[in-house]
Amino acid sequence: MQLYKDEFSLIEACKQGERKAQFELYRRYSGKLYSVAMRYVSDSEKAADLLQDSFIKIFRSIEMFQHTGSFEGWMRRIVVNTALDELRKAGKMTLVYEYDERMPDHYYVDALSEMTTQEILKEVQKLSPGYRTVFNLYVIEGYSHQEIGQMLNISEGTSKSQLARAKGILKNRIEKLQRLSS
Repeated sequence: MQLYKDEFSLIEACKQGERKAQFELYRRYSGKLYSVAMRYVSDSEKAADLLQDSFIKIFRSIEMFQHTGSFEGWMRRIVVNTALDELRKAGKMTLVYEYDERMPDHYYVDALSEMTTQEILKEVQKLSPGYRTVFNLYVIEGYSHQEIGQMLNISEGTSKSQLARAKGILKNRIEKLQRLSS
């Protein structure tokens, strides 16, 4: 039985600190937000910790959500920012390259056409934290290189370089997997 029939009433109940509403919010969104967390960290235990930290931040700041825009998008942004904070704290983001204009932007599109989403995400997960972070922010979350630069305190060119290099690594790995399966 669902106590809160719509998102608005659920959010408002959470703003009032109702534990049942908080549990329901967690139940409804934890799976999706866990997937976001998994894109930024290397294992399920770290993702679960990241998710827990994110929900604490969500509940602490939910009163600021004004029902403008997507609530799920608002929560996703909190998860992404929490992940970035954790990566910075752990010193795992090494972003040092400048953009090389000669690197094609659509490196790996053909190789991806025969892979499942899970196979692709598994390969993305193997990238170094710096490459994986920029790749996720740009390709999956939809941030611009300018926004990524501001979020990570790097230049726009470094963001472009990290993405190009991540794509190159993915391309090589995917081509190798395809040769092995042929």
